Amino acid sequence: MSQPQFKEMRRAYGFDDVAIVPGGRSTINPDLVELSFRLGHLDFQLPFVAAAMDGVVDVGVAVEFSKFGGLAVLNLEGVQTRYDDPAPVLEELAAAGRDDVTAPSSPR
Repeated sequence: MSQPQFKEMRRAYGFDDVAIVPGGRSTINPDLVELSFRLGHLDFQLPFVAAAMDGVVDVGVAVEFSKFGGLAVLNLEGVQTRYDDPAPVLEELAAAGRDDVTAPSSPR
């Protein structure tokens, strides 16, 4: 009988697993810190990528975020891209009670 094969997985960290605290031993001059990053041929001034979640990024947020030098990603399977006018759908979702959130009133 053969032994089952196991894969070794890398540890991933979420927001609750990491704490960023100021260091007491060294001081960093903010003028000497480079925050920009390059992704392929694109350069970004902010080291942040806004999550591709309807509750985080809509078209307006993506545009404003890019003006500040960041990258915001739309959820291509979400409300923002699925409907010509997502505002009524978002209002319906926001007004839904706890028992109604998984059962929208009608498909669009």
